[in-house]
Amino acid sequence: MVKINGEEHDLAGKTLAEYLAAADCDPKRIAVERNGAIVPKAQYGETVLQDGDLVEVVRFVGGG
Repeated sequence: MVKINGEEHDLAGKTLAEYLAAADCDPKRIAVERNGAIVPKAQYGETVLQDGDLVEVVRFVGGG
């Protein structure tokens, strides 16, 4: 199981890009931290999620 923003998901073996696409996340408007380290956007497609990973997805929102 992979914990994303505090919720467990059965995503082991999937890439970060696959998860983000399924979750309808725009890669231009988010930042991703995996196990305490920021994942560069260029590595989303090659970052394979593993059991026990802790992932935080932060969405940027505009406003005023």
